[in-house]
Amino acid sequence: MKKEEKTKLKELSIKELEEKISQLEGEIYNLRHQLRLGQLKNYKLIGTLKKKIAYCKTCIREKHGKEKK
Repeated sequence: MKKEEKTKLKELSIKELEEKISQLEGEIYNLRHQLRLGQLKNYKLIGTLKKKIAYCKTCIREKHGKEKK
């Protein structure tokens, strides 16, 4: 993920991040379906999307930590 992408994700609210996570999970589902059908050419996309989801979850945890303080 590029630095610009990370800063954009950090600026989103918790609700927007949760929506982004569900959107990315839907994309992973579609890519896995394409993989089973033998239509997927770029396998790295699945790993990239998983990393984006992990980063979004990290941002959510950081925001929850800031709210508690």
